[in-house]
Amino acid sequence: MSIFDDIAAIVHPMPEPGDVPEDVFNDVCHDVDAARKELAFNLEMAWDADSDNEPLLSAIGAARYRKEQAEAEIRRLVAYGREFTRPRPYKLADLAAASGMSVSGVRTAYGHGDVAAVEQGIGRKPREWRATSPDDPPEAGSEA
Repeated sequence: MSIFDDIAAIVHPMPEPGDVPEDVFNDVCHDVDAARKELAFNLEMAWDADSDNEPLLSAIGAARYRKEQAEAEIRRLVAYGREFTRPRPYKLADLAAASGMSVSGVRTAYGHGDVAAVEQGIGRKPREWRATSPDDPPEAGSEA
């Protein structure tokens, strides 16, 4: 096996019997094998095109990118659950359990940009945005 095949096997592990329903096990294995072949091919082509595209470092970078995208998705989903659901937001404890965060982590997990992304994505305004941005002007009657 080549480094390309090794990396593909690490990125796309084969399921063990019992990991997926028995009636789809062969189909899942076939899909994993196809994903492995595609990744190995792409890594090798990138290496052939430019030897600075080191396959292991490229795979780690791609995994990091997927992780950052998943974290951003979780922030947007938490923002949706807290700011867009009616008549009331999801409970912090429920969102914490689902996201693997603490309750206080859920409170601070998302910001104005995440809320704006959800608003743009669903075409609806949030219930009421309670948090303030550091560059928001002070409210009338409050001291800065």
